[in-house]
Amino acid sequence: MEKNEMIFGIRAVIEAIEAGKEIDKILIRKELQGDLAKELFDLIKGRGYLVQRVPVERLNRITRKNHQGVVAFISSVAYQRLGDIVPTLFEEGKVPFIVLLDGITDVRNFGAIARTCECTGVDAIVVPERGSVSVNADAVKTSAGALLHIPVCRERSIHSAIRYLKDSGIRVVAASEKAALNYTRVDYTLPVALVMGAEDTGVDPDNLRLCDEMVAIPQVGNIGSLNVSVAAGVMMYEVVRQRLAEGE
Repeated sequence: MEKNEMIFGIRAVIEAIEAGKEIDKILIRKELQGDLAKELFDLIKGRGYLVQRVPVERLNRITRKNHQGVVAFISSVAYQRLGDIVPTLFEEGKVPFIVLLDGITDVRNFGAIARTCECTGVDAIVVPERGSVSVNADAVKTSAGALLHIPVCRERSIHSAIRYLKDSGIRVVAASEKAALNYTRVDYTLPVALVMGAEDTGVDPDNLRLCDEMVAIPQVGNIGSLNVSVAAGVMMYEVVRQRLAEGE
């Protein structure tokens, strides 16, 4: 897939949707009207696509071709639903291991985290519909292809995903510099979900309050914070360490 693979033009986007293309998001000019536009709106209604109404200037910056007020981006993989994956994991007798990414927008961090997820046996990665990275060609490349092998769930919000996981009997553990509990002091041999936050703001406070545990990785240097992909790797390998030790 090309780096910026996209479809532009109302009819072209309609045909892509009807053909079952995996749409990442659709940008639509704010003032867009007309019969063909109505056909597009009727088609995308209820499908769960990320749709943004934007000024025409933004569309013009994306492409100089005749976009007719509509540009759609194609995902490199098919997103899955957490509600489909979790019950299957339990039915197969597995101990679920999920990673949630709250507000991470850097595609290189996303790719690096996904690569470690694949290496540590993570069952699924969860991202929110808005304010998050997408599974595009750059992310797949940075992940060394891992994103082609691990399910990515794009949920309405991280908050709702945490609630669902807790209701499903999965312990949700958030990484935060503000935490007093050392990350190694939690039992990860049980069903667990790790929540990693954006580098600048961390995990959203409302999501932190919802988690079962809040843990920190000890640091002795002067910088004060780890790159999120490194921190995620440290956390994931603690899960692996504990689960391997339990099996000895």
